Amino acid sequence: MKGLSIEKVLIAVLALTTAIAAGTAVKMNKEMKMDRGTRTTEETAVQPQAEPAAPAQDTASACPADALSVIHARTSVRQYADRPIPDETLLTLVKAGMAAPTAGNRQPWYFVVVTDKEMLNRLGEHPHGGMLKTAGAAIAVIGAPEEGLRGGAGQMWIQDCSAATENILLAAEAVGLGAVWLGVYPVPERIAAVREALGIPDGFEPLSLISIGWPDNKPQPKDKYKPEKIFGNTWGSGLVNVEQSTPVR
Repeated sequence: MKGLSIEKVLIAVLALTTAIAAGTAVKMNKEMKMDRGTRTTEETAVQPQAEPAAPAQDTASACPADALSVIHARTSVRQYADRPIPDETLLTLVKAGMAAPTAGNRQPWYFVVVTDKEMLNRLGEHPHGGMLKTAGAAIAVIGAPEEGLRGGAGQMWIQDCSAATENILLAAEAVGLGAVWLGVYPVPERIAAVREALGIPDGFEPLSLISIGWPDNKPQPKDKYKPEKIFGNTWGSGLVNVEQSTPVR
């Protein structure tokens, strides 16, 4: 140690201490990494891999296509197979009817579900209701004018019950049933006959009868699209026909 000043000795000791501390830190860091790697490996082995999330369904493109296929496939079915219709299925149809739009949300409607063969035969006396005698069921859509809008909008119940009737027809198509709309209101004789058969009290109006059954012979839907009945913005003005790219006059 001869010839070395105290200052140089202190500097050497400090450098040695720093080197030892740095080496210790590196070692500890490696051990911690190894420990984390071991635990990660163990956790990966123990815990099952999460399944990849299913792609979100594009309801904006899927649902309308399904709805449109039902709308365009619907047709009046008058011939039925001899098969009962489950009560749950009939309730599904009525629920669809109650989902229809209604003015002021007044819901001025009632539904009579008929499955009794004797009653179906009686309702089959409707001038166009012969198919009811072989139907599995019928649903009568009954309007309640007093429960609808009043004043100048007092006849809106007719639109409400008509929308409910159409919903039932579409629901029948969607579940594989066949159905046909039999008009009752506003023909006095038909109203009186249905009122008497079903025991409908005064103040309620039978709007329609829907004959329902499992199709025995379903006709092809009619193509009712007529571009000449479509106007753009005002009556009689031309509308560009997408298929022909020419104005419709």
